[in-house]
Amino acid sequence: MGGVCLNCGCIPSKSLLDAAHRLDVAADLARFCDEQIARPAISWPKIQARQQAVTQKLTAGISAMLKAAKVQVIEGTAEFSDGKNLRVQTASGTQNIPFDKVIIATGSQAFVPAPFDQIPDYIFDNSTIFKIPALPKTLAIIGGGAIGCEFATLMSSFGVKVTLIEMQPRLLPNMDEGLSRILNKNLQKRGVQLLLGQQVISTRAENGQAVLELKNGSEISAEKVLAAIGRSCDLTELHPERAGLIWNRKGLEHIDPHTLKITDDIYAAGDVTGLSLLAHAGTRQGIVAAQNVCGQNAIYNNDFIPNAVYTTPELAAVGMSKAQAEARGISVKTYKSFMLANGRALTQDSADGYVEIIANADDGKIVGALLACPNAAEIISTISVALQAGMTAEQLKQVVFPHPTICEAIGEALVK
Repeated sequence: MGGVCLNCGCIPSKSLLDAAHRLDVAADLARFCDEQIARPAISWPKIQARQQAVTQKLTAGISAMLKAAKVQVIEGTAEFSDGKNLRVQTASGTQNIPFDKVIIATGSQAFVPAPFDQIPDYIFDNSTIFKIPALPKTLAIIGGGAIGCEFATLMSSFGVKVTLIEMQPRLLPNMDEGLSRILNKNLQKRGVQLLLGQQVISTRAENGQAVLELKNGSEISAEKVLAAIGRSCDLTELHPERAGLIWNRKGLEHIDPHTLKITDDIYAAGDVTGLSLLAHAGTRQGIVAAQNVCGQNAIYNNDFIPNAVYTTPELAAVGMSKAQAEARGISVKTYKSFMLANGRALTQDSADGYVEIIANADDGKIVGALLACPNAAEIISTISVALQAGMTAEQLKQVVFPHPTICEAIGEALVK
């Protein structure tokens, strides 16, 4: 229970990131001490054990909630018989389940294409990396999206020499370029080697190492490789075609992006919609789909889904960036404040980053925000509320933020 996020995604990775952050803090203590302090030797089994305990606790909680809600849970493999019936293969046999309505929430899986399939003993994906038996001395990460950048952050804190390879000319190609620049600088400060605009064209095993040949002719060797290239949907076993549905590796086709309806009787939620690969987006989609199944006419809006990357500093965004708004023909006004002028950020040596708020220049309504700062994933919710409520920049400006806090950078931006 719990899907990718809980079992092999955002929850276990945040446990590792917390451990990495604590090690960074411990390593920095020498600045405040007269005596030399050695960096503590980490125990990877202990770090793994804590991560697994958190996952198990939350998984058990979900099962308990389903039981309390009197939801029947069947463990098995389902397939459509037709547009009104499912067939489920379980350990005890086959069950036929007729339905009036159905919500497909089958998720996605890590995508590990060629040539990385040529080094199975060296390659990990974001599902299997948590079970790696020991920390490698060197790690090559393929992909500079959120997963790749978060693992580059935590592995470098664990003392692993990290090389990150990204095909696009910059990190986080799906986020704002300003956030990408902040992260680029900070990963390099951590000793991460960034190879941007590079593509791996072949792989081989040699002398106990994975050797990656790049398109420019150079080669990179690493003890292990993390493929953080993306995710894909595989609905082969579900046989959605029997219910008249069409799908590809990105998910189901012909989904209404607001009602999440595919046909009058079939809805979808989560990664399989192709709208967002974020757990909280999947949760909202599940709620909207369930409400519509029950006749409540609910609407899902992908523009209101916040996005966060748990690096150092944390990055977060919601709504539209300036470039995205202008691409839609919206004239915008931007408000920006820098962490260099934020008292709380300076007191904790976290002065890299900024807060940027984007508003419609015609009516003043907030259309988006970008954050690069401590606790950005928490603070972005303030803008999410403003966006959902249709607030203007002037209205948000009236909010009093406590001092000193990181979040008062929102107010500082709006008064400029």
